Amino acid sequence: MYNDFFKLTLLHFKFEKWYENMVIRKISPSDSREEISNIYEQSWKYVYKGIIPHEYLDSIPKGQWCGALDNPDRYTLVMLDGDKIIGTSSYCKSRFEDYMDWGEIISIYFLPEYMGKGYGKALLGKAVQELKEMGFKQIFLWVLEDNHRARHFYEKSEFKNSGKYMDNDIGGRQLRELQYVYFAD
Repeated sequence: MYNDFFKLTLLHFKFEKWYENMVIRKISPSDSREEISNIYEQSWKYVYKGIIPHEYLDSIPKGQWCGALDNPDRYTLVMLDGDKIIGTSSYCKSRFEDYMDWGEIISIYFLPEYMGKGYGKALLGKAVQELKEMGFKQIFLWVLEDNHRARHFYEKSEFKNSGKYMDNDIGGRQLRELQYVYFAD
């Protein structure tokens, strides 16, 4: 069922030739946690440059996200181009007490050379589909206020800024994360 959905989704992309070898699937025990963590590491250093202090970004150790990938309360998807993992998304039942009946998209990251090519739409769509199949009709995520590119991406993907936010210290800088919400039909 999923493969048919994914093939149909790919037909709608402007550059469908680029997607011939693309696969989205759940993480498997044989997937390299270091390779997936590297996607987070590279993406953070690329996307958050100028938002998060560079000293903090430069100090992110290799394998920083390896442990989180096997958290039993989360699900992780990977997107592959052939045999190469190029993107990842994690999702779960909300981690926040005020949103216990909601699904949450924790993250969506790509290797920098795969950003801005439409792959994110497919990966985000698959994460939303998985949360809907888990029974969630309300889905949210957090995005840094200064990450305008990501905010625009979510808005184009039918997520709406809820007006709620949380402030966090990341690398010694106070940053605001905005909540974006999606309501399933």
